[in-house]
Amino acid sequence: MNRMTDVIAERVCAEMEGETVVFLIGMRINKLWKVWKWFPVLAAMPRMLRELAAQPELGLLHARAQFGLRNLWVVQYWQSAEHLRAYAKAAGQAHLPAWQAFNASIGTGGDVGIWHETYVVPPGHAESVYVNMPRFGLGRAGQLFPATGRRASAAKRLSALRSPPQKQPPSSV
Repeated sequence: MNRMTDVIAERVCAEMEGETVVFLIGMRINKLWKVWKWFPVLAAMPRMLRELAAQPELGLLHARAQFGLRNLWVVQYWQSAEHLRAYAKAAGQAHLPAWQAFNASIGTGGDVGIWHETYVVPPGHAESVYVNMPRFGLGRAGQLFPATGRRASAAKRLSALRSPPQKQPPSSV
């Protein structure tokens, strides 16, 4: 069993079945001294990530938090844009109440900023490579393959993903 920290001592690449949905979501603490404003926003994300991890049918494939001085964000990979939208709007899940609480307590007051970006990448338009790395990014969300042969370079990986598998000519007996 691979743990997240197990280094794969080879050159590998990841492939996703179907479209790749990358969702970036984050917050910026604009006024550090207003802890009572930004802490509830900060605390909401771990609740959502625990909920999503406990219910894989909701569609989250992988998430990784990143931290900067005033900025915190999460890179997420989803099964589909439909899964992402359904979670965002679901009354019985953690996101909608957190979003409503943000709008009620902060709104456009400027103390805390939030943002998100969604990228829906058609099949065959994303590639990756990892060398001496644990499973990471698309490599956590998708399937890993040795980066050799038709997967040896970024150009080859994209070309191979966009073209249908080559049929072998029938052998003449």
